[in-house]
Amino acid sequence: MSQVKTLLIADDHPIFRKGLMDLLQHSFPKVKIIECHNGAEAIDGILKQKPDIAILDINMPEANGLDVCKRVIKEQSTTKIIILTMYQEKEMIKNAMLSGAMGYILKDNAVDEIMDCVNTVANGENYIGTAMLPYHNELSIEDKKKQQLVEGLKALSQAELKTLKLVSQNKTSKEISELLFLSEKTVENYRSRICQKLELPPRNNSLVIWISENKELLSYISEF
Repeated sequence: MSQVKTLLIADDHPIFRKGLMDLLQHSFPKVKIIECHNGAEAIDGILKQKPDIAILDINMPEANGLDVCKRVIKEQSTTKIIILTMYQEKEMIKNAMLSGAMGYILKDNAVDEIMDCVNTVANGENYIGTAMLPYHNELSIEDKKKQQLVEGLKALSQAELKTLKLVSQNKTSKEISELLFLSEKTVENYRSRICQKLELPPRNNSLVIWISENKELLSYISEF
């Protein structure tokens, strides 16, 4: 746990939030904990204070936990996200992982699982709570592939994300260069790096094919 210096907690229920803070402070006494009351505060806290890990409820005022996840991806934040929620639906865990969360546990099991979850996510690995594992294991191969692609998208720079968005709008490299005030060669280099980071085959049209095959995934990052 030594690699984690700062945790952020966002939940609009004060009693639960206080209990979670006490639990984490007792388990990790040297870690600084940032307290947020809603999604907007969470976004502001993550972008300004750059905590190592953020623990988010899904159902919060101003911005829900999944919206916060997407904003973290958009801003290229290094903060790792854990969703701590009451929602037990398979579709919700799918949406959370596709939005960029690395951990998903239920509030009912927080006392037993939160420490393991924080440590696992801190080490760069996903953690799914015991109660949700059957749902996660039932996700289709296609869903799990999309989760891997979301991880790949996190590795893209802002310039590469902008280029990807414009390619998805059927813009040519020349048109993209004019829109971004870059040379056409620079845009081609961005496209090449995107393909490398997404582990796409070295074909001229591989990025266009990938975009056509991942329309749903791109909808999750429509705000970038």
